[in-house]
This record gives sequence, C-alpha cells and structure tokens, in this order.
Amino acid sequence: MGRFSKMHGLGNDFVVIDARAHPVEMTEARARAIADRHAGIGCDQLILIGDAPDADVSMQIFNADGSEVEACGNATRCVPLFVGRDVLIRTRAGLLDAKAVDGGASVDMGAPRFEWDAIPLAYPMDTLTMGATWEDLPAPAAVNVGNPHVIFFVDDLDGVNFDRLGPLIEHDPLFPARVNVNFAQVVGDNHIRLVVWERGAGLTRACGTGACATAVAAIRRRLMTGPVTVSLPGGDLVIEWAPGGTIRMTGPATHVFDGEADWSRF
Repeated sequence: MGRFSKMHGLGNDFVVIDARAHPVEMTEARARAIADRHAGIGCDQLILIGDAPDADVSMQIFNADGSEVEACGNATRCVPLFVGRDVLIRTRAGLLDAKAVDGGASVDMGAPRFEWDAIPLAYPMDTLTMGATWEDLPAPAAVNVGNPHVIFFVDDLDGVNFDRLGPLIEHDPLFPARVNVNFAQVVGDNHIRLVVWERGAGLTRACGTGACATAVAAIRRRLMTGPVTVSLPGGDLVIEWAPGGTIRMTGPATHVFDGEADWSRF
C-alpha cells in the first residue's frame, strides 16, 4: 500500500504521492486511472514528490488525461505544506522556491518567456498581440511561465463559451505542444477576473500558472502595473512581476485528507 495526500489550491485539486522513500512507477495510463473521479481517487493533477540532487525535492506533474506537464502553480504552493517546510523544488520548468505563508504559500515562479519558439508557436509571431484569433475573440497574448499560455482579454467574461472555445484553441496546430487557454476580464485597478481551460485537464477552479501568465500579459500591455489580484472561480491569487524580473505568486494551499492505495491496481 502507498500513502497519498489529497490537497488543493483554490479548488484546483491534487493527489500528492511521496515517492522519496518508496518509488512509484508512474505511467500515463496509471496517472489517468488515479485521476479518474468515478473509478479512481480523482484530481485535476497527480503530483509525484521525489528526490533531487540540486534541490530539496523534485515534483512531477501529470494532468488528468495522463500527460506529464512542466509546471503547476497551485500544486507548487502545496509542496511546502506537504513537506512541512520551505523548499526548493526541481521541476521540468526549472527550480522553484516555495515558502509557507499564513494560509498558503508564496512561490518564485521564475522569469516569463515571450519568444515565439519558447511558447512554443508553430511559426514566428508577435506574442504581445498575436496575429491570430478565433471567432470573435480579440487578438491574444502568449506567455510561457514554465508551460505555454495564451491569454484573451475580453469585455464580458460571462459571455464566453469556455467549453467550446477552450478545446478548440488548446488543440489548434498553432500550438505544437498544445496550450493553456486563459479568458480574462479587467474588473478594476490591478484586478482581473480569470477562467482557464487547462491543457489536458479542461476547466478547473483555479490555475496558478494561468494567473501568472495573465498578470504578466496585462502588465506588458500596460493595462495595470501590479501587484495584480487575479480572481478565479476558486478564489484569489496575488501576482507580482516587474519586466526583467521573476514572478512571485502568493495564495492559499489546503490539505484535505490522507489515504492509502494499492498503486498496482491502477
């Protein structure tokens, strides 16, 4: 039997497995089975905590569809709570520094990237105001914050058909690694409402990297200066960034319960 914790950041929920003392072989099929909300444990992402030669721990992230991804901001905030101390975390997106704060964690998410081939896009394009759009959506921005994001600033967030446009854009050939799709509305000074269609997971109650990418795009477009409060369906995150610097994300992290499972049954 293997132990796991169920955790969430603003309702974006995770099964977190400590594989440091007892390694767990994780495949796409096994991750998908564990994440299944009807026949498995159920989660948006599966998180595997391991050892790292250059950090306190490593973090592998698997979406609900079983695909492994580079970064997850909400999961990163859960790691210091899971481990019980401030940690330097090795991810596919690089090293992330996560510190516990009252009710959650603050994470240095690293520096954003804006080059077309770093997003990545299929061909060269301005990533601040892209020369492509879908239906009546405005021209988006693109940002890589460890994983790829495209951001649409709309006038009326409630009028967007997320279930139709999300997968359409996620799988567009313009994005060879697929993409996380962010629909944002400026609702006040340094305040954004955001709904995210996550690559490999669909609509979630919150997306930390999406909040980071959206705040960065808003600052680059001079819509605000920051710190930016990003209101997602699950709650608020505060994002700090200045051009040329790294992104600091602060927000809640919650431990729900612990359990045991026989991983060979998945």
